[in-house]
Amino acid sequence: MVRIRRTLILEAALDMNSTHPQDSASVFLRAEWRMLTMLNYEVDPKLLLQHVPMGTELDQRNGKTFISLVGFRFVKTRVCRVPLPFHQNFEEVNLRFYVRRWVGAEVRRGVVFIREIVPRWAIAQVANRLYNEHYIALPMSHKVQFGEDGRLSVEYSWNTSSGENRILTTVRGGPMLPEDGSEEQFITEHYWGYATQRDHGCMEYQVEHPAWKVWTAERAAFEGDMTELYGADLASVIRTTPSSAFLAEGSAVMVHRGRRL
Repeated sequence: MVRIRRTLILEAALDMNSTHPQDSASVFLRAEWRMLTMLNYEVDPKLLLQHVPMGTELDQRNGKTFISLVGFRFVKTRVCRVPLPFHQNFEEVNLRFYVRRWVGAEVRRGVVFIREIVPRWAIAQVANRLYNEHYIALPMSHKVQFGEDGRLSVEYSWNTSSGENRILTTVRGGPMLPEDGSEEQFITEHYWGYATQRDHGCMEYQVEHPAWKVWTAERAAFEGDMTELYGADLASVIRTTPSSAFLAEGSAVMVHRGRRL
């Protein structure tokens, strides 16, 4: 049964046409992304240059370059409109940074993933095969706790050969839409994805969702050692105190099929 489910996911994914225009018929994945824990770190841009896809450039805010360690939940996931058994609800943790690409007078602000962690082998295989992303499947779990004092705590954990790792935030009150020009808006409002391909070309794909409401974190932390996945330099950055941390409410999302640049 496991092999059958993996085959169904791969067959559904391979049905996509990478040159399809960006319209509703081109949607590859529909899901909800919920409870996005976002720890953001200022980083030396030199550490990211090797990861910047062709045709894009680093996107900065006030002259600062950021990476983000993000944990969230996929809910009600459909691949090519098909809800696949045991692959609809799961966790993801990723390390990302931000780029932009000019298309005439339009600037497309996007995300590049350094490494993405999910608990399902088939999901990792689909993303790696179709987008040349950097997914790995590892044991994962999450906790969402509501305290009597009005606090909300969200935690994502995963295991590597180095041991257990976790990312957590604690917030209070209600979420708010980010202010224009804020760091929260900069981090959450990147609506394109870019991935370097095996031949060093670039894949571009659109991600649609409304603006997310966010809580500013009262407490935020990463615990663990991610050297084996991120390398020593980036792993040392995420062990420091983040420059900002917040929890995004999330929403329904649509990920369009990729297009080669």
